[in-house]
Amino acid sequence: MTAPFTPGLTPAESRQTLGRLALGVAILTLERAGEYVGVLARTCAPVSTQPPLVAVGVDRDSDWAAWLAAPETERFGVNLLGAGQRRLLDAFAGSAAGQGVPWFTHEGLPLIGGTVAQLVCRRERGLEVGDQLLFTGLIEYSRYTDDDPLIAFRGQYHELG
Repeated sequence: MTAPFTPGLTPAESRQTLGRLALGVAILTLERAGEYVGVLARTCAPVSTQPPLVAVGVDRDSDWAAWLAAPETERFGVNLLGAGQRRLLDAFAGSAAGQGVPWFTHEGLPLIGGTVAQLVCRRERGLEVGDQLLFTGLIEYSRYTDDDPLIAFRGQYHELG
């Protein structure tokens, strides 16, 4: 008989350790029931340049996981926040979600203006991993600037430069 798996780190230890990895801050976007919606991605990472793929993660039990997994969701947006856009994090929290966001669309998909980069991704695969649902997206369109990004490091947001 095999002993049950016991993780080596507690969730708090994992957050503290992995929080030492500086990451860009990404807001995922799509249109849902005629409204533009966005959520802070738990994970956002490049996967491949040929073909161009990105991986994004959301809370496994969230509405966003269900929305991204829905058969009618073919594409989603990825918006990488710039150094001066910390206020946009608040725009996607609580009852005022999405208010004051500089929305624009590319081929009908909502994206956020003024970000360091915007991606339009065709959803490829979904995979349940721990407390997240990860999706890979084939990047069909990208637009970027040379502005400094907003980054997450040790549980806080920081600006480069």
